[in-house]
Amino acid sequence: RSKSPTRPIVRSARTTITFSVHSALQGSQAVSSRIYLFEQHTKLVVSDVDGTITKSDVLGQLMPRVGVDWSHLGVTALHKRIAANGYQMVYLTARGIGMATTTREYLASVRQGGGGLPLAPLLLSPTRMIESLTREVIRRNPEEFKISCLQHIRTLWPEKHNPFYAGFGNNANDEVAYRVAGVPPARIFVINPQGEIRRAGKHYCGASYPRMLERAHEVF
Repeated sequence: RSKSPTRPIVRSARTTITFSVHSALQGSQAVSSRIYLFEQHTKLVVSDVDGTITKSDVLGQLMPRVGVDWSHLGVTALHKRIAANGYQMVYLTARGIGMATTTREYLASVRQGGGGLPLAPLLLSPTRMIESLTREVIRRNPEEFKISCLQHIRTLWPEKHNPFYAGFGNNANDEVAYRVAGVPPARIFVINPQGEIRRAGKHYCGASYPRMLERAHEVF
């Protein structure tokens, strides 16, 4: 199906950078990352990872390590359709920066029906893993990092352009973070462990990733 003229056209450039350091104790060490360049009118669709791509927060981190698929049914097809329609996916997680490699490898490993998740920026908390776990599991306020991160992203665009088109999360904290960052409430989608989806402020109504895929051209 051809794209409507009103749909955003995303033109992005991606390059890999590597930082190398050398010490007598550990020898040469290298850390790689990607830099993304987006157009001024790019529309971003933000997706949380744990509990949103995975079925639950804690088991979502553990089960893939023992070879068990713990992703929500239909998540890869929906995210690929969103990207194909001209929107730019962004993965956002409160996991600490020390889990960057593990999280990237997990996102690359999610395969459903022969397809995977679209390649996109992965944004993690700059804090250490223990501090990130304390904030998310004990203090239960991971939205602090997510709000700050999304607000910083917002400043990269002109003031008159809101780059945030939609957001996917799995709890009230994600909903709060997306609202504060400027994601339109009507396009904030919250999924529960059973795969049911609701829009912000509404009740679960039996929608799911496969059901959203059927209507993807209407929403995205």
